[in-house]
Amino acid sequence: MKTCRLSSSLMKALNDQITMEAYSSQVYLMLSSWADNQGYAGISGFLFRHSQEERSHMAKLIEYIQERGGKVVIDAIKKPGGEPKSVQECFEMVFKQEVENTTAIYKIVKMSMEEEDWATWNHLQWFVGEQLEEEKYALSLLDKIKIAGGKNAPDTALYELNKDLSKTPQKTPIADNLDLEA
Repeated sequence: MKTCRLSSSLMKALNDQITMEAYSSQVYLMLSSWADNQGYAGISGFLFRHSQEERSHMAKLIEYIQERGGKVVIDAIKKPGGEPKSVQECFEMVFKQEVENTTAIYKIVKMSMEEEDWATWNHLQWFVGEQLEEEKYALSLLDKIKIAGGKNAPDTALYELNKDLSKTPQKTPIADNLDLEA
């Protein structure tokens, strides 16, 4: 008796998306490390939190595949590209990564519609909304750095931007706050 409620093509696409979410997490970690090395602790923390958020997206997909009787396949992820040369380039990399993620999600949504897999289509609507929010936030980062002076932003503007981003709310727990004994 067939117990998997996902087509093989949708299961592969969802597993590929898990890999993409893991890659996105790695990109954010690389950017976070770069920002920390540059002395931007606020920007670094912001990017680290987003890395954790991408991992939670990955977990959400894993759970869904399992709930539908599918098989999760954890693949290797590629190494993130080179480090940015400025805060503006860092935020451009954030935006590019989010657009790539959105494009991949949309392809799976379309595939679920074509296959009339309404459960998967419904599940993916959360990701569609999340990507809308992520792209909007990435654009706001680009707007902020543009107002601050772009690639030639003075240190005082970067200081204020760094301070501003340090105040963004924490959606997912950071490693220091995890209770591993619970």
